[in-house]
Amino acid sequence: MLILKIEVDESKCTGCGSCYDICPKAGKIWKINTVAHVLDLRYCHVCTICAMACPEDCIKIIRNAPEE
Repeated sequence: MLILKIEVDESKCTGCGSCYDICPKAGKIWKINTVAHVLDLRYCHVCTICAMACPEDCIKIIRNAPEE
């Protein structure tokens, strides 16, 4: 079973919203306050454009992540 995880390095995230702006499912996946937070990965297509669009390089996509 594919386990997906998106990690946001909160020490680098500025809350700019680039990940939200480019994500096709933004409203279901992302919440932006002072930093970006992942809400629900059930809607994520693992396109990785959020990580590519991040100007701070603080988003890490992990496929086959260990279950927590």
